Amino acid sequence: MADQIPLYPVRNAAAAAAAAANRKRAAYYSAAGPGPGAERPSRYQLEDESAHLDEMPLMMSEEGFENDESDYHTLPRARVTQRKRGLEWFVCGGWKFLCTSCCDWLINICQRKRELKARTVWLGYPEKCEEKHPRNSIKNQKYNVFTFIPGVLYEQFKFFLNLYFLVVSCSQFVPALKIGYLYTYWAPLGFVLAVTITREAVDEFRRFQRDKEVNSQLYSKLTVRGSCFIRTDQLDGETDWKLKVAVSCTQRLPALGDLFSISAYVYAQKPQLDIHSFEGTFTREDSDPPIHESLSIENTLWAGTVVASGTVIGVVIYTGKETRSVMNTSNPKSKAGLLDLELNQLTKALFLALVALSVVMVTLQGFVGPWYRNLLRFLLLFSYIIPISLRVNLDMGKAAYGWMIMRDESIPGTVVRTSTIPEELGRLVYLLTDKTGTLTQNEMVFKRLHLGTVSYGPDTMDEIQNHVVDSYSQTHSQLGGNTTSSTPPRKAQSSAPKVRKSVSSRVHEAVKAVALCHNVTPVYESRAGVATDAEFAEVDQDFSDENRTYQASSPDEVALVQWTESVGLTLVNRDLTSMQLRTPSGQVLTYCLLQTFPFTSEIKRMGVIVRDESTAEITFYMKGADTAMSTIVQYNDWLEEECGNMAREGLRTLVVAKKALTEEQYQDFESRYNQARLSLHDRALKVAAVVESLEREMELLCLTGVEDQLQAGVRPTLEMLRNAGIKIWMLTGDKLETATCIAKSSHLVSRTQDTHVFRPVTSRGEAHLELNAFRRKHDCALVISGDSLEVCLKYYEHEFMELACQCPAVVCCRCSPTQKARIVSLLRQHTGRRTCAIGDGGNDVSMIQAADCGIGIEGKEGRQASLAADFSITQFRHVGRLLVVHGRSSYKRSAALGQFVMHRGLIISTMQAVFSSVFYFASVPLYQGFLMVGYATVYTMFPVFSLVLDEDVRPDTAMLYPELYKDLTKGRSLSFKTFLVWVLISVYQGGILMYGALVLFESEFVHVVAISFTALILTELLMVALTVRTWHWLMVVAQFLSLGCYVASLAFLNEYFDVAFITTVTFVWKVSAITVVSCLPLYTLKFLRRKLSPPSYSKLTS
Repeated sequence: MADQIPLYPVRNAAAAAAAAANRKRAAYYSAAGPGPGAERPSRYQLEDESAHLDEMPLMMSEEGFENDESDYHTLPRARVTQRKRGLEWFVCGGWKFLCTSCCDWLINICQRKRELKARTVWLGYPEKCEEKHPRNSIKNQKYNVFTFIPGVLYEQFKFFLNLYFLVVSCSQFVPALKIGYLYTYWAPLGFVLAVTITREAVDEFRRFQRDKEVNSQLYSKLTVRGSCFIRTDQLDGETDWKLKVAVSCTQRLPALGDLFSISAYVYAQKPQLDIHSFEGTFTREDSDPPIHESLSIENTLWAGTVVASGTVIGVVIYTGKETRSVMNTSNPKSKAGLLDLELNQLTKALFLALVALSVVMVTLQGFVGPWYRNLLRFLLLFSYIIPISLRVNLDMGKAAYGWMIMRDESIPGTVVRTSTIPEELGRLVYLLTDKTGTLTQNEMVFKRLHLGTVSYGPDTMDEIQNHVVDSYSQTHSQLGGNTTSSTPPRKAQSSAPKVRKSVSSRVHEAVKAVALCHNVTPVYESRAGVATDAEFAEVDQDFSDENRTYQASSPDEVALVQWTESVGLTLVNRDLTSMQLRTPSGQVLTYCLLQTFPFTSEIKRMGVIVRDESTAEITFYMKGADTAMSTIVQYNDWLEEECGNMAREGLRTLVVAKKALTEEQYQDFESRYNQARLSLHDRALKVAAVVESLEREMELLCLTGVEDQLQAGVRPTLEMLRNAGIKIWMLTGDKLETATCIAKSSHLVSRTQDTHVFRPVTSRGEAHLELNAFRRKHDCALVISGDSLEVCLKYYEHEFMELACQCPAVVCCRCSPTQKARIVSLLRQHTGRRTCAIGDGGNDVSMIQAADCGIGIEGKEGRQASLAADFSITQFRHVGRLLVVHGRSSYKRSAALGQFVMHRGLIISTMQAVFSSVFYFASVPLYQGFLMVGYATVYTMFPVFSLVLDEDVRPDTAMLYPELYKDLTKGRSLSFKTFLVWVLISVYQGGILMYGALVLFESEFVHVVAISFTALILTELLMVALTVRTWHWLMVVAQFLSLGCYVASLAFLNEYFDVAFITTVTFVWKVSAITVVSCLPLYTLKFLRRKLSPPSYSKLTS
């Protein structure tokens, strides 16, 4: 069948090559089966006959199929990298690649990483350890004493702007190139560097303090019962406590000091990234026979976790850089905003204009004398075309935006952790969000219990409670229990039909299974706030319900146990070997915990083997996802349908089953299980094989449904973002049905919108057919699983991303953290648009750090995401205001501020060019000394910087009309078009100011300086007023403050101004005339443009 799928039209001229390709393709597809794809031949055959795939080939050439399968994943990249070769490749970025590669090679040579190996650690005998391990300390500092200054200077001067001014400033030490006073060049540069070094020093000191605090924490003592609880929220983002157990043979030692008198060692696997697995063995050699005990994740406490209950003493296996927390910590990259990159490009354009202008001046001179020296002097004279104050103003503006965001009462608790990219909030096109804890509350509520023939919902939970009460009342009476404490049976029960008894028995079995099959532990807090083991050691202890809390590794588990408590079966105690349940009648049932099989993302199920102390019956309980349990339970005709129904309701489903075991069956299983756990090679596979021997023909008990409720304001926020032109992708580890339901209930996908569920694919042929089926759909949301996504990205990365980016919404389910980060990176790579990732758990950190802008939510999964993010919020609904209000204002203000600062440098450089042209192209500065310093600081700084308070629309208008956000993503506020407009304005005003002063000056050169410089200051103040769209009282203060500073300084600048002349009427009218001519036409053009072609926001505000 596969050789009949023409993936691309075959040309007659290449018949032989096509035939060979077809043979190879047929061999590939035939070799791929049998497999998942082989189970559905009819489906693909029907599609092959009706789809005419040869008329809609995917976007790749036939030659791709002539390669081996191992080369398929390189095809899209090969097409990209073959575009540029030779000199073109070197000029277009190849030199950066070569430099980076050389630097990486040198670093690898200087810092070769030690090969990680498995190790043996002896108790109390460190001299027996042959290998040396890293220091047991954590270091997150970027620099040390020797590298701080060089490192900070490198980070600053790798930007073109700062490097340019360093060269210009250094040139002033050459007498032939000296233009003015040294401080006019070194003072601004020194100020920028001082601020930067101070900021970095403060951040570095804070890192040092955090490292010192972490490195001073120690664990000390072993608990009596051999178990403790730990919190891992800073490692994996989960806030639920996890139970850890000690090595059993060490619990029988008389005293703690005996640990150092025994001959024992721990063999551990080599350090690795996975925080959810560990393999090792504990061996005691001085016993007869030697004791070998397997070690797993249940016996480990990773560095970075917190002992929440109990105390611990342990053997240190991994230290320093080899700990899981350090190995899983990637150094966050320094994020540069799109606006900064655009300004950097404009700065380079200004530099080219500077060089061109200098060459023109030297050419008009006729290349007389030492023309190269004159060229360098002109380069220095016009150096103000590139203003060094640009970086200072923008950095101060970013700090102001961050302060405004954190002060906004409408989004309380918002924290700006990366102050360099607030403008990114106004340029986003893609928003990638987690589901659990981000769109939902991560607060689980039990909603439904299905037994196959009967279903119970929130309105019928009292019936379940009655069944439980009746069942345990009858059981208690039959066992001859204490009738005084039991609930008397209802009269209706004695006459109930057998069917009712059957349902009652099934409900009883289902509730008991849910109450026993979990990893939940009840915790009782004393008045001092410390849990003590002795408080609940006795069976007849008076347990206080209001003083009990449940701890588990998942909120789903807690919700299930809380539900069993609400229907009458309460978990009152649990330790390593037993579990106790309290019935509605008050009787306490004790179950011996023989084995516990924890839940993992691979097997998607968990189980326990328990022995009832009263009847000695051994039962194997198991619960898990329907995909994992459907092949384990006995045949039924309702499970798949009801799982789909619950998923459509947005419920997280779990299938619960049981299997009765005889004593002989369990003993045989236990011996095989213990032997598999001691294996050093392929332990996980061997253990799984033994457990799977029990997972056959289990009795299906029930199906449970738990709801994860949506966060407040999720629906209107997503609708607002969609109206703002932002495409939203949901990346979650949850199952496909639940993810699809949440996407619809949250209005991520509207109910009237079509949804294309990408079928599971495992091979290239299946992926090809599904992609062709998907590309026929228009304006529909895509739902795809992580496995299918991996196959598509392996073979059709470019094609899949192109199709997915056309969708209004995309839902990726069963995604791993690395897949989330890869999707973000691919979006940035293939679209070139700005991306934002938002999440609340430790599994979202990689996605947040990979995005252009990362937002973390402080949720139930801990603070790891919020600490790693650029912006931290408390609720998802705050994203709307953060983007459409603060993102808009930050981008608009920085665009206006950056262009105005460049205008301020361009206008004075234009005046210098006019002055030099009039005076025979002499390379003599027009303004010197304090005039140049004052022009960039006290005379114009406050009004120009007050632009950070400007706003084109009010916040409530921006929230009401999110469509205004679409214009921001087009980058029209800062582009080469707007830049050229400001260049023309600067050339016009600079020419008017200089020529006007030259025409009106009276015999003395000092009058030219006085008239032109005063008119220049007034023009700048008026241009700020022209740029402002909404006045703030601080703007008015800044205008009058700067004007007052200039007027006051006139009395002290006798070196530049003639006080007698500037107090005359002649000076006033000449300055006024020049200023009016330079500004009035611009005011007139702005007024006409507002009337004839008003911007979209002005229509709303009017």
